Amino acid sequence: MSYKVIGNSIDRVDSVAKVTGKAKYTDDFFEREMLIGKVLRSPYAHAIIKDIYIDDALKLPGVEAVLTYKDLPNIKFATAGHPYSLDPNHKDVEDRLILAEKARFVGDAVAAVVAKDEIIAKKALKLLRVDYDVLPAVFNPEDSIKEGAPIIHSEKEDNIIASSVINIGDIESEFKKAEYIFEGEYETSIVQHCQLENQSAYAYVDSNDRIVIVTSTQIPHIVRRIVGQALNIPWGKIRVIKPYVGGGFRNKQDVIIEPLTVAMTLAVNGKPVRLSLSREEVFIDTRTRHAMKYNIKTAVSKEGKLLGIYMKNIVNNGAYASHGHSIAMSAASKFRPLYNFNSIKVEPKTIYTNLPTAGAMRGYGIPQVCFALESHIDDIALKLNIDPIKFREDNFINLGYIDPLNNIKVRSFGLISCIEKGKKLIKWDEKKEAYKKYYGNKRRGLGMACFSYFSGTYPVSLELAGARIVMNQDGSIQLQVGATEIGQGSDTIFSQMAAEVLGINIKDVHIISTQDTDITPFDTGAYASRQSFITGAAVKKAALEVKEKVLILASKKCGLNISELDINNGEIIEKKLGNVICPLAKIALESYYDRENAAPITSDISENIKINAVAYGVTFAEIEVDIETGKIEILEIYNIHDSGKILNHKIAEGQVQGGVSMGLGYALSEELLFNKDTGEPLNNNLLDYKIQTILDTPIIGVDFVELEDPAGSFGQKSLGENPTISPAPAIRNAVLDATGIAFNKLPMNPQRVFEKFKETGLI
Repeated sequence: MSYKVIGNSIDRVDSVAKVTGKAKYTDDFFEREMLIGKVLRSPYAHAIIKDIYIDDALKLPGVEAVLTYKDLPNIKFATAGHPYSLDPNHKDVEDRLILAEKARFVGDAVAAVVAKDEIIAKKALKLLRVDYDVLPAVFNPEDSIKEGAPIIHSEKEDNIIASSVINIGDIESEFKKAEYIFEGEYETSIVQHCQLENQSAYAYVDSNDRIVIVTSTQIPHIVRRIVGQALNIPWGKIRVIKPYVGGGFRNKQDVIIEPLTVAMTLAVNGKPVRLSLSREEVFIDTRTRHAMKYNIKTAVSKEGKLLGIYMKNIVNNGAYASHGHSIAMSAASKFRPLYNFNSIKVEPKTIYTNLPTAGAMRGYGIPQVCFALESHIDDIALKLNIDPIKFREDNFINLGYIDPLNNIKVRSFGLISCIEKGKKLIKWDEKKEAYKKYYGNKRRGLGMACFSYFSGTYPVSLELAGARIVMNQDGSIQLQVGATEIGQGSDTIFSQMAAEVLGINIKDVHIISTQDTDITPFDTGAYASRQSFITGAAVKKAALEVKEKVLILASKKCGLNISELDINNGEIIEKKLGNVICPLAKIALESYYDRENAAPITSDISENIKINAVAYGVTFAEIEVDIETGKIEILEIYNIHDSGKILNHKIAEGQVQGGVSMGLGYALSEELLFNKDTGEPLNNNLLDYKIQTILDTPIIGVDFVELEDPAGSFGQKSLGENPTISPAPAIRNAVLDATGIAFNKLPMNPQRVFEKFKETGLI
């Protein structure tokens, strides 16, 4: 095929709509006489709701309804955006009611009002009175599992959502034969996604008595199912529409506001009701990244070979399960195709506390385990006096590695090449030598950290994706996918894939960005860096089917065998001679209007993917740390990826730059803080919660090692979440290099760094 689209830096298909403001998001849509919903939230971290007095609020002119848990089905449901499981043992924990009968964190939703406008709704909230029976609360996961701790959910009296033991090999024998044994404790913080668009939805009952939900979500088909479960409504009576989405980072991989929004519209006889969260509400009643504490013990041979690793992981899950233990299990699996340990033992424990619920966030547990593991690897290299790069390279897995527990095979392994690129870009050897002389108040250092990551969720979860193509009369196509564009560029990539297979210009691919569960092919949604790998296979399959139908018609016209024909730049050609037989548009037109043989050219397929691919990468960082203030400045940072074939370099670079920026905040400044006695949030706003601004962000170097992976439909592997994984440990290791001080807790903000310098006597 001579016409190439894949691999080119084609502009995003939605770029003009977004920069000109033509793209419409959930809050840009209105229904006539739209009502407004607002939520009353608990001021207590743990309290039984004895009674709610609603009469005064109902008397306020303009108030249409007031809801409490007494008005709603007593059905506990799971909010996690996972595919439905027919196996009861594989289902998510069902521990959530639409409105709480017992508040389990400060900000838990205990009542809701529906009013004619926002001002009236807010006034109505102030008129609600709640009798609480305040209970003791617990905020630390280690305290939560002690005897006598408050019970947060009666179904889990020990407050443990789940615990596991993952065992590969004989860890005890590895420790017995080891020359060295190293131990370390590493801790990460609670952070928030801070996507630009807050969670927002509205719902109404249409003329056919069906419920319509318009929502900012990553998982429209899953929203339909969970709303149906929460309200005991047949799933087919629910229609979910997803417009443009202003970012998610997996925060919109939970079904959080949609069940309540539907309950509100049902309470007012199907009138349209909008529920939009404020930024302060998003911080506490959507999802956060899990804080994790790792205790690691590692056996190393006399020759510097990693023999075995034993990791204990305590996970703070907050008040509700959400994705629950699956994130801890993800952290226990995705690091395994990295180092060649003879034995691995991991014991993750996921625990309820009276804090906001932790759930899915970009990287799904891997930024936490990567910080712990890659910090630990550097600590070992330092104590053994081995260059940290050499130590890693001597211990990497080999091409062809098969994970003994999930059977995922490494079919392409470009990590060493990634390291070579990064090492050269940052001038590792010469700067390492030069920075040995830095002993003043400002010291410089270099650090690096590696990672491995999967492409989708197979074999743990179902990986099903759908694609539909309809060829128009002019030879262009309509492309529909169930996979959701949430800002990452997937619509552009899918358009490129279809154009590549069909040999047409990408301008002739009209992709439908809005997902609508009544119309759109089934797909589980945007998460797990799955879309180009999973849905891409469906798009390719659909495009190949359309191409075959086109060439069959062309073959009948010219008499040549279908194998002798191809499509190039919108024209049917004879492959060997290259001569044009006819325009594609002619075939398309005849497929609609030929009086004898008219049959429009279409394809509507699903693809059930039962394979995975391991992506790799590395971050190199050069930092300068001010000993007197504790401020860490990033001088240079490079993020290098082995993600297989890069489908669009411009979009890939944007993904990397955004992911690294998120990783910088995780490393240096972001932490959601709470009153240690009451659980009240202290910085749930964008003024006090310190994300990186453009002024804080250095130039981010991006590069790729392109080794096509045979598992990918175009040789691709995952990239979306990967860039945010390794910046934090790379920066931490650079600070270790500069100062000799190991920072084992995130974030490394000036206060924490200054205090550590004082504690260690550096100041």
